[in-house]
Amino acid sequence: MHVLVTGGAGYIGSHTCLELLNAGHQVTVVDNLSNSSEESLQRVSTLTGKEIAFFRIDLLDQLGLDAVFRDNQFDAVIHFAALKAVGESVAKPLAYYQNNITGTVNLCDATQRHHVSHFVFSSSATVYGIPRSLPLTETSATPMEEVTNPYGRSKLMLEYILKDWQASQPQTNVALLRYFNPVGAHESGQIGEDPNGIPNNLLPYISQVAVGKLERVGVFGCDYETPDGTGVRDYIHVVDLARGHVLALDKLAENPGVVTYNLGTGNGYSVLEIVAAFERACGKKIPFTFLDRRPGDIAVCYADPSLAKTELGWVAERGIDEMCTDGWRWQSQNPSGYTTIAGS
Repeated sequence: MHVLVTGGAGYIGSHTCLELLNAGHQVTVVDNLSNSSEESLQRVSTLTGKEIAFFRIDLLDQLGLDAVFRDNQFDAVIHFAALKAVGESVAKPLAYYQNNITGTVNLCDATQRHHVSHFVFSSSATVYGIPRSLPLTETSATPMEEVTNPYGRSKLMLEYILKDWQASQPQTNVALLRYFNPVGAHESGQIGEDPNGIPNNLLPYISQVAVGKLERVGVFGCDYETPDGTGVRDYIHVVDLARGHVLALDKLAENPGVVTYNLGTGNGYSVLEIVAAFERACGKKIPFTFLDRRPGDIAVCYADPSLAKTELGWVAERGIDEMCTDGWRWQSQNPSGYTTIAGS
């Protein structure tokens, strides 16, 4: 397949591009580089020995996006491009709704007009809101009023939009992939997570403390109803997550209409357990301090990934120690992220 990957220069996108190329697919990327680097794609090309076509385009640019579709014949779209920080979404809801929803609608419009049949959407476990029971399955309730932040609401709104769109275009197939918490990096240490500014997510923050860029980890909340009082999440290795996208494309080739899958390990780890695992990986103590709970966060969230195993043949193969070891390899080899070589 010729696959258009939006946000393909980003963390999950770049790892998915690598897996797509290794699986024999042709890849074209559009990305506005607002929180990513073109260097990631150059490294993916080096690792795979294959080229990636790249266009620096924002999905709000309808004319630019249409030109990419017009000049290429795509078989599928994998859509990552979005603003994604929970805390920031609480502070800047309008920016999140405009970027995530309007950008996706523009993309769907171009996909429809250029007769592309398969669409894989990067959704999130945040659509489940405050879990009523655990583990979370694809049939767990997703009431809008219980989703705790604008980022999660934008993802849930888009799931409804994509379902409505597919119902009106039955020749189109849509996979909704609900991610849990992606961490780690490719085993080469050449690509990994490189956020702009202060990281919003736990693992890149810990790794930047370990490499000396940041002083200490701020742990948001120590009074949750969990064994050690800190939030519990289902962390998934980014390479396992990327593999799930390749298998989702295979599933869409069967013309299933709309399918929804959790991509997680089924295991929950607390913040303090993650800190301890990263200490084992890097051989250093990670200083931390407890802070107030962060707006929009919940206590516990982990997946039941059995449907993806049954229907996609997908399972998460890498455990938390491998996630931290690979994440530390990336950070220690690239202490300033992609700027180490790119200088930008």
